[in-house]
Amino acid sequence: MSKVKYYYDSETLSYKKIERRKRKTLKYVSLFILASALFAFLFVFLASQFVQSPKERALARELQHMELQYQLLNKKMDEAQSVLANVEERDNSIYRLYFEANPIPEEQRKAGFGGVNRYKDLEGFDNSKIIVETNKRMDILQKQIVVQSKSLDEIAILAADKEKFLASIPAIQPISNEDMTRIASGYGYRTDPFTKVKKFHYGMDFTAPRGTPVYATGDGTVVRADNASSGYGNHIRIDHGYGYVSLYGHLYKYNVRVNQKVKRGDLIGFVGSTGRSQGPHIHYEIFKDDERINPMNFYYGHLSAEEYSILLERASLENQSLD
Repeated sequence: MSKVKYYYDSETLSYKKIERRKRKTLKYVSLFILASALFAFLFVFLASQFVQSPKERALARELQHMELQYQLLNKKMDEAQSVLANVEERDNSIYRLYFEANPIPEEQRKAGFGGVNRYKDLEGFDNSKIIVETNKRMDILQKQIVVQSKSLDEIAILAADKEKFLASIPAIQPISNEDMTRIASGYGYRTDPFTKVKKFHYGMDFTAPRGTPVYATGDGTVVRADNASSGYGNHIRIDHGYGYVSLYGHLYKYNVRVNQKVKRGDLIGFVGSTGRSQGPHIHYEIFKDDERINPMNFYYGHLSAEEYSILLERASLENQSLD
């Protein structure tokens, strides 16, 4: 049973019953509810500013972890960039220089990406800057690796060709030092054994007993093995490629046939004295682009420095040739 409340009326000098109107009661209730709601909102707002929910704390940890991963990724890219820069330097300064290939320009190696914004979808976030910069670095690094990979592919091809070239060009004497009696004549003006007149001798004469082995001085293909060339008698010509041809004259007999592939050091024939010759010897010539050149420049693969000096001295004597 609710208590009845009274108030004292000074005009009538009597107590009167307090009657609460429903409208006023509703007003007070509404004000109380509104104040409570406002207080609750302020409490939640302030709590959200200073106190994180479990979900927010989990998201914050995940964000920190992501930032750490991007930092580690950038550090690894720094290391990869350093290694790649070293490879690029060696590529331009050593490999490409050795194989006579033009260096790759710096602007080509480190070119960016023009045109449309490739990273538009990564913008507008709290960590967009680090994400965009990391992706840019990654794309440029990948492009540099592709450029370097193609360069090394080119170097591999050049190296294989260089190896083939070094194996092909004449680089040894046609007969061994043990079998050689002496160097009868070198490249240059010599006295003709038949006319006794000085004329240009286009090869080198190595004297040796009849039947002494004669060796191919470089890899190549036998293009002639006959006696149909004036003065050379039985002779062999080997095409080494790259414009080089070697000739072996006055042979006793052959050990190869036309179109046969030979390697440096293969036995191709035997010393003789056929054709225009005054005694058993091998007449040796080298052609470059159909021009006869001095064979003295092509013994780097066979002789020591001392042996080469002796050979050069003997070959320079203006004596009489044997053919």
